[in-house]
Amino acid sequence: MLVLGVESSCDETGVALYDSAHGPSSSLRTGLLAHALYSQIAMHNDYGGVVPELASRDHIRRVLPLTRQVLAESGRTLADIDGIAYTQGPGLAGALLVGAGMARALAFALNIPAVGVHHLEGHMLSPLISDTPPEFPFVALLVSGGHTQLMLVSGVGRYTLLGETLDDAAGEAFDKTAQLLGLGYPGGPALSKLAATGDASRFTLPRPMLNSGDFDFSFSGLKTAVLTLVRKQGLEQAADIAAAFQAAAVEVLVRKSLAACAHSSATRLVVAGGVGANTHLRERLTREAAARGISVFYPRLEFCTDNGAMIAYAGAQRLAHAQGGDLTFAVKPRWELATLDAV
Repeated sequence: MLVLGVESSCDETGVALYDSAHGPSSSLRTGLLAHALYSQIAMHNDYGGVVPELASRDHIRRVLPLTRQVLAESGRTLADIDGIAYTQGPGLAGALLVGAGMARALAFALNIPAVGVHHLEGHMLSPLISDTPPEFPFVALLVSGGHTQLMLVSGVGRYTLLGETLDDAAGEAFDKTAQLLGLGYPGGPALSKLAATGDASRFTLPRPMLNSGDFDFSFSGLKTAVLTLVRKQGLEQAADIAAAFQAAAVEVLVRKSLAACAHSSATRLVVAGGVGANTHLRERLTREAAARGISVFYPRLEFCTDNGAMIAYAGAQRLAHAQGGDLTFAVKPRWELATLDAV
């Protein structure tokens, strides 16, 4: 089945083409034929964050040219497509409507099924688009945008929530701390780069809920502690503050994730979402997990941020089980991952 994937939940327009017919003996082992991505970071940087109306308008400008690009690179045509997957939620309502409207209209014109995909399901399954995908079951640490969650994943659509953030997500904490340090938007990558030059031991920052006895997270207190430190120290020690913040946030993510694996008797851990690209997190989590006999799986770096490939893959799994087909649609800016149907 050849599936076109469309992602437009926030500030990146992603399109990809996935062929589920490709297997281990194929030269294209993952089935991903082509993918393209346009980021709006430069446009939103002047505002210090995403402007929803501007994001929606830019998705309109990008989605069709990216679709043509993906088809050309894959050597396929619209007539070859068997189904379309699009991000139905969660995300910005206007941005979601752009992808949903395009996907549903194209599906109607081609008389093929279309299916709405949960954005976080796409992230959670993105490590499966690799030469060495994890097998089910596994624990997933989702650290994407405004979401930080731990899930037990028994199969596609078979998700049990173990814990989640009670306030700011990890990605939000990275971005807000970066703003406090004068690093601009989006701040996560810039903060990590600055932290690599600092001394994490110079300042001690709190590890919120580290010993709470559950798998929930809280990062608002850590962000407030950074604000207090910046007011006291100024920005002359920005690198050390960045390093201390990163060390605190990563320790919480690592300890909670490994505890969730022990609780679930899981020997596989998946890390997905933008913060999953953080080098310090990857190094520490891989090292400490290996000491406990746990294998950690990450998406390719290009698939840590929002992208069409993860939507195409997740959609292919659902279309293969006859989900989708009704061409009426409604986007879901808020959508609980645990409410999804199993395939």
